[in-house]
Amino acid sequence: MEKKPTIPTEWTPRPVDGSRILVVGASGGIGRTVVDMLTQVADCVVGAHRATALPPKTIPQVHDLQCSFESESDCKSLVDEFVELAGGIDALVLLNGGLHQSEHWLDTDEATWNTELATNLSHPFFIARHAMKQMRMQNTGGRIVFNGTESALHGGSAHSMPYAMTKLATECMVKGMAREGAADRILVNGVRLGFITSGFHERWSGREEDFLSERASLVPLNRGGEPWEAAAMIVYLLSGYSDFITGQMLALTGGDWL
Repeated sequence: MEKKPTIPTEWTPRPVDGSRILVVGASGGIGRTVVDMLTQVADCVVGAHRATALPPKTIPQVHDLQCSFESESDCKSLVDEFVELAGGIDALVLLNGGLHQSEHWLDTDEATWNTELATNLSHPFFIARHAMKQMRMQNTGGRIVFNGTESALHGGSAHSMPYAMTKLATECMVKGMAREGAADRILVNGVRLGFITSGFHERWSGREEDFLSERASLVPLNRGGEPWEAAAMIVYLLSGYSDFITGQMLALTGGDWL
């Protein structure tokens, strides 16, 4: 008799209860929402990393971690600190990074260029590599989710091309790490975000409401994406619903650049 497929009876995408999930870059709008969503939908242990001062502890299963990244050693130390607190690591969400360039890329100096590379490419790579090694040692599988941008496929803008370049390189990293991790059931994916109203543009570019409204009007759906929509896609990639997805970038753009 042909075996019938097992269909989940619980249709809410959620990580397995007891999962130990490190969210790097939890101070931004998407990062905060990911942490909130994880604590609402699953009984898991969450590491919420911030480069800034830590908030008062309010949720027992959330470990607030503060760390600034200057070297590979800093990146490894963050993973090790979470592993020690949680007893291991089952998933990693990488939302750290930023846009440091303000001038046209023709005038970007070497220091700014190096900062863009370190913040948006080198540090995520070092963190993910160390987390993957830990997951391998545990022999329990794992998930790694990177943060990308749709603008990387279009060359970025005059004021963000170095940032976009790092995000296109991130897509290469997703595929290479997914291929490496598959034998150990470590799934590696990313979210390729369009214009999300997460505070990113205000925080890094000093954009004001007029610009944000104009930018939203360029999206075919005539609005920016909400942080919870991005967080929901990330949580989906951490759930059993994504067991057959690896090496992929899932786009959330509202149809931008069509």
